[in-house]
This record gives sequence, structure tokens and C-alpha cells, in this order.
Amino acid sequence: MKERSLGLNGLLNGIRSVLNLLFPLITFPYVARVLSVDGLGKYNFANTYVGYFVLLAGLGISTYAVREGTKYRNNRLKISGFLSEIFSINLISTIIAYIMLIISLLIFKSLYPYAICILIFSTQIAFTTIGTEWIFIIYEDYSYITIRSILVKVLSIILLFIFVKNTNDYLIYAGITVLANAGSNIFNFFYVKKFCDIKLTLDINWKYHIKPILIIFATTIAVNIYLSSDTTILGLMKSDYDVGIYSTTVKIYNLVATLLGSVVAVTVPRLSMLLGQNKIKKYRNVFTEVINLLTVFVIPGTVGLIMLSQDIILLIAGKKYLPSVGSLKIIGLAIIFSNFSFIFINCALIPAKRETAALRNTLIPALINIILNLVLIPAFSYNGTAFSTVIAEFMAMLLNYWSARDLIRKSIISRSVMYNLISILIGSLSIIVICIFCNVLITGIPIKIIVSVILSSIFYFAVLIILKNDLAIHYWQIFRRKLKK
Repeated sequence: MKERSLGLNGLLNGIRSVLNLLFPLITFPYVARVLSVDGLGKYNFANTYVGYFVLLAGLGISTYAVREGTKYRNNRLKISGFLSEIFSINLISTIIAYIMLIISLLIFKSLYPYAICILIFSTQIAFTTIGTEWIFIIYEDYSYITIRSILVKVLSIILLFIFVKNTNDYLIYAGITVLANAGSNIFNFFYVKKFCDIKLTLDINWKYHIKPILIIFATTIAVNIYLSSDTTILGLMKSDYDVGIYSTTVKIYNLVATLLGSVVAVTVPRLSMLLGQNKIKKYRNVFTEVINLLTVFVIPGTVGLIMLSQDIILLIAGKKYLPSVGSLKIIGLAIIFSNFSFIFINCALIPAKRETAALRNTLIPALINIILNLVLIPAFSYNGTAFSTVIAEFMAMLLNYWSARDLIRKSIISRSVMYNLISILIGSLSIIVICIFCNVLITGIPIKIIVSVILSSIFYFAVLIILKNDLAIHYWQIFRRKLKK
């Protein structure tokens, strides 16, 4: 199979991530005005509640399937057999998730007012399983899922403005959300025949599959607990006001971190394949490329977020949320650590079948995070929570690097990475200077943000080209060739 461009895949996945982030940003202001507070509350509770069962149905199957499947993707017979087993396991976990969901609805009377909305959202479980999106990741076919996302998101927004008109339409909004997130996945089931032949099977090698799947699932659960513990502890020790301020910080942090991380997330199947086929030299070359790519976007992105944090808060949330500026500046640093940690886990530890180390390296920072929250929140509130997240993410990055050092050390300390890092740090200084000037000269917040981003990007990449950053030179040459055509 012809290898797809990592740069193109990164761009496509970035577009898809932007769409996933923009959908709630576009729809929420409209929905918040149209729906009643009670209706919106039911919608959010049902969506969150079903999310736990979506997680249960998914197990650790997506990550595991990508790791193992990339080894067979050039052999249709082998990949079809493997994916049939994985899909069958996924179907079993989905049935278990539905049984547990129905039992919970029958047992807990407090769920009765939310039952219809929960059942609407529960269709996501089936659609996600049928969608088998991990197959497209194995084959690095991001063009199909990106085009599909664009079409479905546009259709969903149109349907929202047509059908959600009054306070009682929260159930319709729930249905549209399901369509936007997973409804189109049913088409995937037919499209995957391009790559393989999936069928249900009882001939499953449970002994081979189940242990790594459950360990990866445990890691996913640990990450979710780890991410939610901040808000939970803050809510228990402080007030709803503190939680509201910190929630705004976290939303913006997640938006930027996801967007920056999506550029390199597409490299996971390629690196899994190379490591699975024991092509160590090529693996290290690609890993060096990934580290350069991640560094060139994540560091300036983080610097830009910190410099523009006040304007971003004012634009997105308003003056009432200005106290979250400090916590956003603090937690912004965690973007760098969390993205590198993600690469070390998903591009090194998981492909090398070291999922037990990945689980340990998640549990230890989670424990550190909880302890730091208990110590810092009484005195520093949401700023203490933000600081504990930075420390925990930094520890996770160090632990994951240490566990994978035999595979990635040569890539991390290579001359290419070290030299490019120097040029990136110097280029990031230009972002600080541009943002300071824009803050002094421009008063309008939207215009200030737009001008700051555009000028910072131009000056940043100009500095990289002048200092002969490998990646910047590469893409500048591609851009020039296209201009000549």
C-alpha cells in the first residue's frame, strides 16, 4: 500500500479536530438562548451519563487495533481475520454496555426524568461500534473521515437552526448531536470493504487480545479520572464560582491542546507499523520527524495562548470570567508536556507492547495530581488546580520518556531536534514581541487576536527559515514549487 503524506494527514486531522471543536462553539450560544435552563441541564446530564457507557463499549479497542492492525494492513486476508476478531470483541463489549445502561435505568428512579434523552444519546454507542473508525486510522485514510465530518457537521448545524426553536426542543437537539458526532458512522461499515472483509466470528484468540485491551482500557479510565479529579476536588473544597472559573480555563486549554496535538496524532499508525515490522532505523527517522513537527507547532502555540489569554477569555466568555486568566496562563504550559507525553505513549510504549508501563505512568501522575490539589486548592483555589495539572503532566512526560528511552532517546537528542529547538525558541520570542505591540496599538479584541495570530505566524516562520529550521525550509520549498506551477 502506498504510504500517505504525514503532512497532508496532519492537515486533514487538524481540520477534523477544528470542526469537532467549532460545532459546540457555534451551536451553544444559540441553544443556550433557545432552550430552557432545565432542558439544557437534562441534555448535559444525559450526554455525560451516556459517555461512561460509550467508554465501556469502546474498551481499549481503538488503540489496540491500530497497534496490531498496522502490521497486517498490506495483507488483506490477515487484516480481515484480525479486524473481524476485534470487531466481534467490540460488539460484545457494546452489548454489555447496553445491558448495564438499561439495568441502571430500571434501578435508579432518579434517572427517570432523563430516560428518553439518555436513550437518544445511547444510539451513539451502536453508531460508534459500527463506524469502526480505527480501520481508517490503520490505513491512514483521513481524507474520507474529514470530508464526511465536514458534510455531517454542516448538515447538523442546518438542522439545528430549522428544528430547535423553543424551550422543549432539547430532545431534538440531542438527536442532532448524535448525528453530528456518530450518526454518519453507519456509512463507514460499507466503505471499509475497500480495505478488508469484516464478519462476525466466535473464533477469537481471547488469550492474545484480552490482556492488552483491558490494560489499555484501564489506562483510559485512569486518564478520565485524572482529568475529572481537578474539577471534582475543587467543587468539594471551594464554591460553584471557583468551578465555573476553572471550567472555562479547562475548555480553552482542551481546545488548544487538542488542535495542536491533532497535527501529530496521525503519525501513530505509521510508527506502530514500523515498530511492529521491526524497522527500527526507519522508525527512529520518522519519530525524529514527529518530534520536530510537534515542537514547531506546540511551543509557539503555547506561547501565543499565554500572551493572548486575557483577550481570548474576554472574547469567548466575557468580563465575568476574567479571574480565569491567571489559571489559563499557568495551565497553558501543560499543553507542551501533555502532547509530548501523548507521543511517547502512543508512538512508543503502546506500539512496543509496553501498555503496563503506560498504565503505571498514568496512575502515578494521577495520584500526584490529587495530592497537590488537596494541598494547593485551600490557599490558591483554581490557580492551585492549574499548577497541579502542569506538575502532573510534566511527571507523566518524564515517566513515559524514561520507559521508552531505549527506543526514542536517539531521536530526542539528535542534532536535528536540538538545532531546530533553538530556532523555535528564538522564533517564539518574536511571538511575544508581536503580541506586546498589538496589545499596545490595537483596542478591539477580535481584531487584536486576528492581527496578533497572523503577524506572529509570519514572523515566527520567517525566523525559522532565516535560522534554517529543517521543517520550515521543507514546507517553504513545497510552497514555492506550488507557486511556480
